Amino acid sequence: MRRLIPLGLAVAILLGVTASSPSDVKAQGAGFISSILSKMERNRQSLKSLRANVDMVKYNAQIRDEDKYRGVVLYLPAVGRNAYVRVDWSFPQKETLAVAEGKFTLFRPRLNMAYQGKAGTGKGKSSVAFEFLNMSRQQLASRYDVQPMGEETLYGGVSTTHLKLVPKGGANFKWAEAWIDSQGMPVQTKVIEKNDDSTTVRLTNMQRNSSIPLAEFFLKLASSVTIVPA
Repeated sequence: MRRLIPLGLAVAILLGVTASSPSDVKAQGAGFISSILSKMERNRQSLKSLRANVDMVKYNAQIRDEDKYRGVVLYLPAVGRNAYVRVDWSFPQKETLAVAEGKFTLFRPRLNMAYQGKAGTGKGKSSVAFEFLNMSRQQLASRYDVQPMGEETLYGGVSTTHLKLVPKGGANFKWAEAWIDSQGMPVQTKVIEKNDDSTTVRLTNMQRNSSIPLAEFFLKLASSVTIVPA
């Protein structure tokens, strides 16, 4: 059975990223990082909901192969790390992942089967990438050593600041990377796992602060669906 998302919606790159001439942002030091974190904090505070197209690339370092996914994501922030996330994958196959109140449901209609369990474990790791949207400036600074990697222009002409986030404490991945746009939004993320596999997530066609009913994050499954604890 294929793995849907390893470190889980943790973050992204290489969906056609073109780097501009890298500026020597490292020389700007703590002041530069502080300004980016402040911009991300303002984005977090103003973001009440998000609907966007999502592309994901999962790279397997052992066989040097990658799987690509495409769909639509819905997001509502919540207290702590329990944000509401729903991803409706349309390619390569239809699947729906919903994360709500610390639990996840992954529904695979072609199998008439749904996996359910605690978010952040197993197949529920898919929501991890979106934790960056829900983290405060203080949480980011306390959990990660944030390092500037330069200025980059993503496909579509989106100008971003590229950051590397190295966990300060124990983590089940090596590091993460985030591409922050001018509004402070992490529009692309990448997570490098300990075995060098990676998961890259890119958001496009973003609709901020539109009305999204909370019921969208609680899947209504038919009685015929087989439930598998995960």
